[in-house]
Amino acid sequence: MQRKTHWETVYATKPSDTVSWYEAVPTQSMAMLAVAGLSVDSSVVDVGGGDSLLAGVLVEQGIRSVTVVELSGAALARAQARLGDKAIRVTWLEGDITTLALPSTAFDIWHDRAVFHFLTDPDDRARYTAAAARSVRVGGAVVIGTFALDGPTRCSGLEVAQYSPEGLAAEFGDAFVLRHGVEDVHRTPTGAEQRFAWAVLTRV
Repeated sequence: MQRKTHWETVYATKPSDTVSWYEAVPTQSMAMLAVAGLSVDSSVVDVGGGDSLLAGVLVEQGIRSVTVVELSGAALARAQARLGDKAIRVTWLEGDITTLALPSTAFDIWHDRAVFHFLTDPDDRARYTAAAARSVRVGGAVVIGTFALDGPTRCSGLEVAQYSPEGLAAEFGDAFVLRHGVEDVHRTPTGAEQRFAWAVLTRV
């Protein structure tokens, strides 16, 4: 509940384009999704994607199945309002990814930009990775972006963890193998630079 309260407050009080993780175009996410094999027939879940623009981009590209999981109802409301009539083409799930019951083997691609690094409790990370292993079909992929080893140590007033692509693969264990890893720099709305690590992990 404390985690939910924090994010409801953030999205109720800060405009979309002022939070540090805002990006007008989800360029790196789309590049990683392409590596993961994104096609119009893909079933994609965007974890923590409530107020990002990614769901709208996927809808515009004709992706057949787009699901957004988000802890904050306020963030989901913003995204739905922005999409307007097209919001009906997305499945919106409000809940904590560490406890939410997702359908088994339902997704071809699991995408997460900047959620996993907030899970500083090992038990939360274990529940998260177990959910991914259950929900992603064999041969599918997890696309995950977190702060890199030389990235920020705090975000939105919270402590975060940092990873390399190999470190991310280690967190997900034997159910996944690292297909591709890369690092990039995100520039915040204030012009600050944040180093990110990205991994594409294949479900085996």
